[in-house]
Amino acid sequence: MLRKLFAEFFGTFWLVFGGCGSAVLAAGYPELGIGFAGVALAFGLTVLTMAYAVGGISGGHFNPAVSFGLALANRFSWGELVPYWAAQLVGAFCASGMLFVIASGAPGFEPGGFASNGFGDLSPGGYSMQAALLIEIVLTAGFLIVILGSTSPKVPGGFAPIAIGLALTLIHLISIPVTNTSVNPARSTGVAFYADTAAVGQLWLFWLAPLIGAGLGAFVWRYLLGPEESLQDIGGE
Repeated sequence: MLRKLFAEFFGTFWLVFGGCGSAVLAAGYPELGIGFAGVALAFGLTVLTMAYAVGGISGGHFNPAVSFGLALANRFSWGELVPYWAAQLVGAFCASGMLFVIASGAPGFEPGGFASNGFGDLSPGGYSMQAALLIEIVLTAGFLIVILGSTSPKVPGGFAPIAIGLALTLIHLISIPVTNTSVNPARSTGVAFYADTAAVGQLWLFWLAPLIGAGLGAFVWRYLLGPEESLQDIGGE
């Protein structure tokens, strides 16, 4: 169990450090900045690389909403849910803290939003709370369906991390202007406490919406798309 938890810690650390780090350190330079598309790709690459690196140990969740959805889909033990959430949150906080220390080494550093998520005044495009809630639910549901489908025993093995990483890239390409893209409560929580905004006060949405979306995605997969699948099919207990 400890190996699983450390894998989740490190995978979530990598996701937040790489994805949010690309936004904080590399996105804003006029000539060398990677822009929204670069940040989207960075998030996808973090999941792809860690899914291959440690996915065989822990399942490669790196996201409380993913763990929740997998449990609802009968792919993951409910008894491991809280420990996984704890490991993911610790990984996100450690990555955010290290990123803050590095970023503050630049002259004139101001944390600003610090890659946090938000709606209204904290949305990159000024989108409303209702728009943020809806897009986070829909995209998290789609993400869960991609994860469940690509890891099904009825599809070719070994390619799931590629599909999952590309799905997360697509999700960011769609929703960075709306919420700065969460679909991951740990990612949202870690950086919010370092932002020089009211991001902490909006965290409730970036827990609620991904968990609802994960539940919706799990429901669609379990009862509409993969009704013949069982926990035993995927090697569970």
